[in-house]
Amino acid sequence: MKPITVEFTAKSGDVEFTEESVTLQNLQELFDFVAPGGGCEAIPSEVEEIKMVFLRPEHANVSNPVADLPIVLELGMVVLIGPLAEVVQASEQILDKAGRGELSQSFLTVIGAGA
Repeated sequence: MKPITVEFTAKSGDVEFTEESVTLQNLQELFDFVAPGGGCEAIPSEVEEIKMVFLRPEHANVSNPVADLPIVLELGMVVLIGPLAEVVQASEQILDKAGRGELSQSFLTVIGAGA
């Protein structure tokens, strides 16, 4: 898996600006961040959208080109952008980790699953 760029954006009227951009090397780093105590709780309340951009693989998937199709998946204020296979893998892990209680309440809230 390629690195994941995570952008925290906010809006002021019609103007959108990036608060911060972080590059994570793999999904494990992402899930370490959104786990309880992992730092996700420190996201400022001004942030209105979190974009997770998954990069295309170096080599095209010639046996299954559908895997490389670009998609956008929105979970609350979190937007996952990238190749279908990468976004599906991340979303399956989000679902699994949510069921196991391995995601912080803050992250569950921003994806629209929190209390």
